[in-house]
Amino acid sequence: MDFQSTTRDEPSLIDTFLSQPHQPFFFMGIVWSIISMLLFMLVYKGVLSLQIDTITLHAYTMLFIVFTHFFHGFLLTTFPRFCFTQAVPSFIYIRLFLLYLLGSALFFAGAIFFAPVALIGVLTIFAAQLFAVKVFKTIYDVGTSPEKSDPFWLLTAHAGGLAAHLVFVVGIAYDMFGIHFAWQPLGMGIGFYLYFLFLTFVVAQRMVPFFSHVMASKPPRFVAIVYTLLILKTVTLIVGFGWGDVIVTALLSLYLFKEILSWKLPIFDSPAILWVLHLGLFWLPAGLTIDAISRLGEVWLQTSFLFAGLHLLAIGFVTTMLIGFGTRVTLGHSGQVPHADRYSVILFWLTQIVVLTRFVYSMAIGLGLDLQWLFDAAAGLWMVLFIAWGAKFGPTLVWGNKKI
Repeated sequence: MDFQSTTRDEPSLIDTFLSQPHQPFFFMGIVWSIISMLLFMLVYKGVLSLQIDTITLHAYTMLFIVFTHFFHGFLLTTFPRFCFTQAVPSFIYIRLFLLYLLGSALFFAGAIFFAPVALIGVLTIFAAQLFAVKVFKTIYDVGTSPEKSDPFWLLTAHAGGLAAHLVFVVGIAYDMFGIHFAWQPLGMGIGFYLYFLFLTFVVAQRMVPFFSHVMASKPPRFVAIVYTLLILKTVTLIVGFGWGDVIVTALLSLYLFKEILSWKLPIFDSPAILWVLHLGLFWLPAGLTIDAISRLGEVWLQTSFLFAGLHLLAIGFVTTMLIGFGTRVTLGHSGQVPHADRYSVILFWLTQIVVLTRFVYSMAIGLGLDLQWLFDAAAGLWMVLFIAWGAKFGPTLVWGNKKI
């Protein structure tokens, strides 16, 4: 990498917006989270028709557009610190951001109007992800940190993301040419558990104790054991082995409960900016426990709870951690003391309402209850959550410390 850069005496609005990597990535993550859910809701309600499969749209946008923006905004800021090397040059992350922006815009436009354009968008986003992984690998290689275990696992998670992304590229292309095969369980399984969930877990198990000023004692193979169990869970999901999924998920949840409790986090004696991270962390084993129970119910009752456990983990664990870390990073990098005011606390609780609403909707469908309005409520609350978060922190992301 060439680490030379130029600056202006009086930076423009664009220069300020792009001055730190988390600003453009977080901002567009908020925008895409609202657009993607609105589009999915309109299609689900029959108001709009798409040129690609609806479930594919929902899974792809959440995995590789919405949450990847937040992941990369966070990691482009913190990964160099993990590895003890200099910050990512602005021209590197700006190129990456623009590539994601182009690919995302093409994907959404193509999904609505012309499927081949959506495929071009997917290929562009895949190229952006390859570029991002190359940047992280370079940072990992040149970093002087004597302990690179967590950076290694973060790269491993990104390898899973690339593998899942490739499955989506091939699957979406084949679907457009009328060649259909059961690729979705493979792409979604790897994408959710070995990329989306595992990446969040690696960051959380490192940063939550650090932010809490706790010296957590973890087994030497703690992350490796979790990753192995997630691989087994992914395999059972892909092959449709329900009983195996129940057993592996239960083992993973018990292991995580045991280890996280041993950290002795100051759960009841922390400011809001920290206890929301504690809450999010405990959503991981709690969500897995409920996932195991709901999967048992599916096997026993021969029904479907519409990915109830998956959404508990995606919203309860990942989104709660996202709101917590995103708030802390946004404030911390704008020159303010990270502090959750009443508005931020309301956002934290609203996240919990979203996850519970989506969970009750899944349970109702699985039990044959006609509660379709809960889908509208869950989708609407999701959009309200990110609109409210954007209203609160959007000005900080755009103007930095110049305007709050």
